[in-house]
Amino acid sequence: MTEADIKKGLAGVVADYTAISKVNAETNSLLYRGYPVQDLSAKVGTFEEVALLLWDGELPDSQRLSEFERFERSHRALDEKLKAVIDALPTDCHPMDVCRTAVSFLGAADPLSEDSSESANMEKAWSLFATMPAVVCYDQRRRRGEEIIAPREDLDYCDNFLYMAFGEVPSPEVKEAFKVSMVLYAEHSFNASTFTARVITSSLSDLHSAITGAIGALKGPLHGGANEAVQHTFDEIGVIEGESEADAKARAKAWMDDALAAKKKVMGFGHRVYKNGDSRVPTMQDAFFDMVRYFDREDMIGLYKGLAESMDEAKGIKPNLDYPAGPTYHLMGFDTPTFTPIFVCSRLTGWTAHVMEQLANNSLIRPLSAYNGVDERSV
Repeated sequence: MTEADIKKGLAGVVADYTAISKVNAETNSLLYRGYPVQDLSAKVGTFEEVALLLWDGELPDSQRLSEFERFERSHRALDEKLKAVIDALPTDCHPMDVCRTAVSFLGAADPLSEDSSESANMEKAWSLFATMPAVVCYDQRRRRGEEIIAPREDLDYCDNFLYMAFGEVPSPEVKEAFKVSMVLYAEHSFNASTFTARVITSSLSDLHSAITGAIGALKGPLHGGANEAVQHTFDEIGVIEGESEADAKARAKAWMDDALAAKKKVMGFGHRVYKNGDSRVPTMQDAFFDMVRYFDREDMIGLYKGLAESMDEAKGIKPNLDYPAGPTYHLMGFDTPTFTPIFVCSRLTGWTAHVMEQLANNSLIRPLSAYNGVDERSV
């Protein structure tokens, strides 16, 4: 049998063109439509503007932004039928199961479901963007035994998201850190979930089906679930009030040494695309440190630095975006299983942009395989 040139995990395979994002190797920067994400995080006022950049190709003018804001704010409320669907799901299922089911239901109920025109898909993308925060926030609240909090049309996206989760308008500091995380998570080229969405779209299936599949891919701990795993690591090691940074680092190093000796997969480190560290980490790390100071939780710094330094020293592997993002959401008050659903709400923008890009120049994605089973035989 001739040996085939297998690209396991499609590593190094260039499957198609995209104009949505790229990693600039020269500057080690992730670019959305040409803009470095660290610049977008710092200089663009709202996540809504970044969403429109991904969909439209350009940052919005005031008229386009106002049009989108009016639509988004009027489509936030959780429909009673969708609420009933969520209520029918067990509270011990993973919140990503709720996200996946909610998108599938929304697709079945959407009168535009089978219309894959650009205008219809844009409206569906906008609707999902508006609705999914209510799904995520309600699911967290019902698990806590708390009542649903209705959205407020006078708040922007991030303020309203945090209001629906916790019942109060966030401080400017918390809102800014949350916005930064949403911008950084919004898009990342042909990652596993995005490629899943494009594969489904290539069969000319509908947008909601593509997003449902993408959520399934993002649920996996090797992709979106890593932010939850990071917090589980912090919880396992434990934060000790009043402990010195040096002592916390020592405990973190001991934990890391044991984990690596046991060949345990330590989540939140490494990335297939970046060779010199995830370019999004410094921006998200700054946001995490801001939250540490805001909530007076310096006790987390030792573990954070100790784990990162130990992994770098032992393996030369640096943190990825999930490493600072998970503890940041923890400090804000989100339950750990809610971290990846927040990721969903952000990445919806990138996924739907890719669905529309795939349809604009579609070809069925159907790779070959190399057979290594038994030779042909008779029954």
